[in-house]
Amino acid sequence: MKRNMLIRLVIDLSMTVLMLVAMAYQITGNTIHEMVGVILLLLFIAHNILNRRWYKTIFKGKHNVRRILSMAVNLLFLISMVVVLISSVPISRDIFAFIPINNDMILLQIHVMTSYWGFIFMAVHIGMSWGTIINAVRNMTGLTSTSRIRTITLRVIAVLIVVYGVQTSFERDMLSRLTIYNPFGWSYDESIMGFLIDNLSVMGIYISGTHYVLSFVRKQDKAMAYKDR
Repeated sequence: MKRNMLIRLVIDLSMTVLMLVAMAYQITGNTIHEMVGVILLLLFIAHNILNRRWYKTIFKGKHNVRRILSMAVNLLFLISMVVVLISSVPISRDIFAFIPINNDMILLQIHVMTSYWGFIFMAVHIGMSWGTIINAVRNMTGLTSTSRIRTITLRVIAVLIVVYGVQTSFERDMLSRLTIYNPFGWSYDESIMGFLIDNLSVMGIYISGTHYVLSFVRKQDKAMAYKDR
């Protein structure tokens, strides 16, 4: 595997893990939450620097359905993360407490809401690159051969994760968290394992959904290209 690709994977994986840690505010506490936010900011900047060529190609080449969706998701992810990071400064109680800005409940609500949108856009972003991630993992582990049993097993697991993720979305009232209505509905007695399982399953909805939708779109594009010959 190329060194640049390995660095990107490590950064992306670190951002995913830290995003989950940042969302576990009631488990980690405010100080750790803010420290994780600063690290996320640095990794986010590094991620964009490593992928800076993408910005230069936005208006170049052919814009098919997949590329338009990719651009939209990436830009929305970028906007949501920028809003999360900017809104975190005036509501900071530890790291940026020296900044003379009064805490604002509206900013706090915006911070929470956009963090959940960023969480979803991150999952969709991962789903759009899932094929690349799987290929990289295969190269690292040496599992380059295909296996029908392995494929079926992974798909069954994906379905189970999605089903559980949908149930969790309703139980955690994700809609209200995404619409600024009652964004502070946390459970103070939540276990770390329960939090991880629930949030990873929610991520699984968007990762799996995005991956298979794009696979369908890719097949349709190939079919159309074949008919046009």
